[in-house]
Order: sequence, then structure tokens, then C-alpha cells
Amino acid sequence: MSSAEKIAAIREPDTAAGGSLVSVVIPVYNEAANLRALWARLEPVLRACGRPWEVLFVDDGSADQSLDILREIAAGAHGAVRVVELARNFGQHSAILAGFRQCRGEVVVTLDADLQNPPEEIPRLLAAIDEGNDVVGGWREERQDFAYRRFASHLHNRVTSMIVGVPMHDYGCMLRAYRRHIVDTVVACDEKAAFVPALANSFAKRVAEIPVGHDERQSGNSKYNLFRLAHLSLNLITGFSLMPIQAVSLAGLLVFVLDTLFALLLVAHRIFFGPQEEGALWTLFAVAFFVLGFILLAIGLIGEYIGRIYIEVRKRPTYIVRAVHGEEPEAPVRR
Repeated sequence: MSSAEKIAAIREPDTAAGGSLVSVVIPVYNEAANLRALWARLEPVLRACGRPWEVLFVDDGSADQSLDILREIAAGAHGAVRVVELARNFGQHSAILAGFRQCRGEVVVTLDADLQNPPEEIPRLLAAIDEGNDVVGGWREERQDFAYRRFASHLHNRVTSMIVGVPMHDYGCMLRAYRRHIVDTVVACDEKAAFVPALANSFAKRVAEIPVGHDERQSGNSKYNLFRLAHLSLNLITGFSLMPIQAVSLAGLLVFVLDTLFALLLVAHRIFFGPQEEGALWTLFAVAFFVLGFILLAIGLIGEYIGRIYIEVRKRPTYIVRAVHGEEPEAPVRR
């Protein structure tokens, strides 16, 4: 069988069953222990879908053997797999954006490389897209994570739902499917601190969420600790809404009114009852520290917004692609 025939056998297993090209984008960072098992499970799932498909692994500056393993997988996939090698570690969402720019599918599925989200769930995502949804998210009903991770993610999902205006149980699940026009719109935004699921939902007309499985991590460590999750939530809040800065403004007005009333009360008390005892001094200290704390909070919040503006106006690239491995001589026609 020629190379072209092998590509056709993998990319278009059943023309009659047909369907639009499906791209699977997988960000990878130090996941060498999981990659071969991931590919062994992913390839049969995509073959069985009855659609043309491609897989894009985005190596996000891995320091282990991930890139070598990915190149080995791409070499044996006869054009069905490409590996986008980034110059360094730019972060998960930047890696996804790099994959979005390179993929060709009319439907794009994102998947983590750690095998906690089973690739066997992909056909259910595609079925939900076929029902007319623009975005389909996975919902990890029974998460196999520590309690503190589940609690932090719950708070993150509540905040995200409120900010974006699209309620979902699980914005943190990377097992998701998008229509092409949503992917193109997200890429066109070119935001430096983009949170892809929230950004995509803000552009979608129809959004669905389906329960998906969630397994324990077999190898490696999670790349999201509490600090990174908090940083992601802060980026999300300041990137999608002016509500925090508006809330600080209203709170500042309220503090000013209360402080004015308290000052009038102290003046009236001095007029009618004479000089205050030392207790009033401690009261003033408490008020002063409260106001000082509020001012520092407001300055920090304003700094976050100014920092985002600074990052955007510098126009530095969100990511740098060093090479694309497994690239075909002629790109397949998107249909």
C-alpha cells in the first residue's frame, strides 16, 4: 500500500459514513509516561467514528521525552498526526490556541494528555455537536481529585458562569468540542491571557454540557496547583468583566459615606459629652486600618487591569512555534 493510500485509509475510513473533518488538539507538557497509552486508546476511537480526522499534539516546551515520543507517533501515523513544537512553555491555553491555528477541521475537539478524561468520550461530544450545538463541554460529575481541588474548581466554575453569563458545571474540563466558526473567532481575538472555554462560550449561540468520565492520574503530576487556579480565576475576572472595578468604586463610595457619618457622630459626641476616652482612639485606628486595607485592595485591582492593558499593548506573541512535525506535503481539503 502506498503512502497516499495509507493516509486515505486513516483519514477517511468510510466516505459513505462521511462527515466533516474532525481535529483533535492535545496540549502536552511533560506527559511522556502517558503519551503512548493515550495514542493507543485515541486512534481506535477516531477510526471508529466514521469521519475524516487529524490529531495535533502541541508540545508546550516539555523538559522530558514527550517531544521524542510525539515525533515517533507522528512518524507512524502517515500524516494523520502532526506535532506542533513550541519554543518554550507558554501555558495550556496558549498551546491550545497554537493548535487552533494549525488545525483544519470543521469540528475541533480538545483533550488533555494525562488520560484523566477518557478519549472514548469523544464520539458523544461529536454527537452533541451534530445536534446543532456550537460548543459542547464535558462535565466531570465524579472527579477523581483531592477535595481541596474539587472545592477550588467549584468556586472557579461559579465565578466563571457568573462572569461569562453561560452557566456550566465544569469550565475546567478540557474535553470539549467546538465548531469551526467558534475556533476562528477565538483565534482572531488574539488575547494574551485567553481562557479558551469561557471565550468560546461568550461567542456561541448554543452551548451544551454532557457528563463525561474522569479517571485518576496514573503518571506525572497535575500542572494546576491552587495558586495557578487562583491566578487563572483572576485573569478570567479581569479579562471578561468590569464588575470588580465597579464594585470597588461602589464600595469606596459606601466607605466614604460611612466615614462621614462616623466623623459627624464623633463631633456630636464631643459637643454634647466632652472629650472622648481612649476607646475612641482605638475605634479610629480600626476605621483607619479598614480604609487602608480597602485602598490597597483597590490599588491591586486597578493594577491588574493596567497590567492586562500593558500585556496587550506590547504585542508580544502569545506563543512561538519552533517547528511542525509530521506536516503533509499537501494539506487535505477541508470539507
